[in-house]
Formats: sequence, structure tokens, C-alpha cells
Amino acid sequence: QEQLVESGGGLVQAGGSLRLSCAASGLSFSNYAMGWFRAAPGKEREFVATLRASARVTHSADSVKGRFTITRDNAKNMLYLQMNNLKPEDTAVYYCAAETSGWATVLPGKYDYWGQGTQVTVSS
Repeated sequence: QEQLVESGGGLVQAGGSLRLSCAASGLSFSNYAMGWFRAAPGKEREFVATLRASARVTHSADSVKGRFTITRDNAKNMLYLQMNNLKPEDTAVYYCAAETSGWATVLPGKYDYWGQGTQVTVSS
């Protein structure tokens, strides 16, 4: 059974850091593009970052460039999101997702598998 499980969320002060993890099981992780998305209260899910299966091509939203870094460890079936210099507007539920064609895309509708999400709250 395909499964993505996020962890690492929590409450942090503005300017702080968190590292989110996403553990994949039951799917061909090393062949899939992976992405991070987030949904703030009352807002639609939005793109955060993505990278191809090879991890050689990455793309991040302008709002997080220079602060967030997406990486993956194909040997461990793990996806990560290092978040630095967090801001209150980063508060959201963060989701990891897998895209089976291998093409990193910003469109959430193109992703085939999703985790349950992990809450990130940044206080001012």
C-alpha cells in the first residue's frame, strides 16, 4: 500500500528553523518526482518546492526561495524540507506528494499520492 507520512512540524518563533521529513513506503520512490505543498487556514493548497527523481532539478516558490531547501534520499525513501528564517505567514499544514511521471511540477493536481500533513505554526 502506497503511503507518505510527514513529520517534523511544530511551533517555532519567527526566525527559527524546522526540518520536515516525509517517509515513503509501498511506491517506487526513486522514480518519482516529489513535492511539498502547504495549506493555510481558509486558503487553497499552494506549491512550496519540488524536485525530480534524480534530485538534479529543483524548483521553489518565490515566497520561500533562499529560506527553504528540498532534498531527498532515495536510498532511504525519504524527502526533506529544511525551513530556515521562518515567518508567521509560513504557518500552514505542510504536505508531501509524489508525482509518478517523474516531472517536477507546481500543480497539485498532477501529484498522485499525498501524505496526511504536518502542522507548522510560526509565532511572531
